[in-house]
Amino acid sequence: MILNFTTPERIKLMRESERMSRSEASKEWGLKSDALWRYETGKAVPNIDVVTSMLNHPRFEKYALWFTTEKIAPEAGQIAPALAHFGQENLESPPLRKNAG
Repeated sequence: MILNFTTPERIKLMRESERMSRSEASKEWGLKSDALWRYETGKAVPNIDVVTSMLNHPRFEKYALWFTTEKIAPEAGQIAPALAHFGQENLESPPLRKNAG
């Protein structure tokens, strides 16, 4: 299954999966709250130093592989954030039905 999350979506998913407010995450990552808002909404792109800082934080390092490749390696402690805000939606298309006649 290929999901192809954008960088803003990935940042927000990590934060929400840790049940952190934007203010809490900003403090943990050493960012201004408005900077994190801009990153999560796609108004700004975090540079590599910001992303590295986020992924090196002890609370978020478990998402590093997923953040960069959308792959996981649970045996190495690398997981994906919970997709809670995506609900119980089925990500596959239903089969097509043809009516006879």
